[in-house]
Amino acid sequence: MIADAQSAAGKLYIVSTPIGNLGDMTYRGVDVLKSVSMIAAEDTRTSRRLLDHYEISTAMLSYHDFNKEHVTPRLLEKIQSGNDLALITDAGTPLVSDPGFYLVRAAIAVGLEVIPIPGPSALLAAVVGAGLPTDRFVFEGFLPKKKGRQTRLKQLADDPRTLVIYESPQRIERTLRDIRAAWGNRPVVIARELTKKFEEFIRGELNDVLQKLDGKTLKGEIVLIIGGNLDRKA
Repeated sequence: MIADAQSAAGKLYIVSTPIGNLGDMTYRGVDVLKSVSMIAAEDTRTSRRLLDHYEISTAMLSYHDFNKEHVTPRLLEKIQSGNDLALITDAGTPLVSDPGFYLVRAAIAVGLEVIPIPGPSALLAAVVGAGLPTDRFVFEGFLPKKKGRQTRLKQLADDPRTLVIYESPQRIERTLRDIRAAWGNRPVVIARELTKKFEEFIRGELNDVLQKLDGKTLKGEIVLIIGGNLDRKA
């Protein structure tokens, strides 16, 4: 009976969406978003532009970190009743510094099938375009803004792997200065506005990059890539 109930259940699709250029949406992603019963979106207003572009009329439901505990049981019940659902974020791959982990974990816990639909990712786009070693890298998401920030920087100081961090334009200079104080003058790359009209990679030693940023106002989301501590490389 349990197997029959699971086979009658729907599926949860984790669908990657463009990080800027709408042309990066995959054929499979479009097909899934058109076929599911409902789309759980981080911000329905933001996602409406994507859905309208691809003539997707599937109903959307707002799903984010502030309502996940309330909405998740409703979504699970819908999937268990035989409906396929898709989870998307504002841009890129869900769960990567974006909402979704709570829902995926809950779906797995009750035996539902979770299917990832690969696609755009600011993390991977930045890493492959940076020009720093890609054989081994670690993604740190956002550094703590205040409490625990210096502790985390100290913990990462000896890591030989390329380090990847998400940052805002308002805090990028402060973060670079904090990294220089904790780690010294490392090679760094700022990747911003990826896949968009004003896509830019700013590369160089940390001191040089700080000079390039002096008096310059950056816009758009930023991925910061920092060279690892090669003195510690095995």
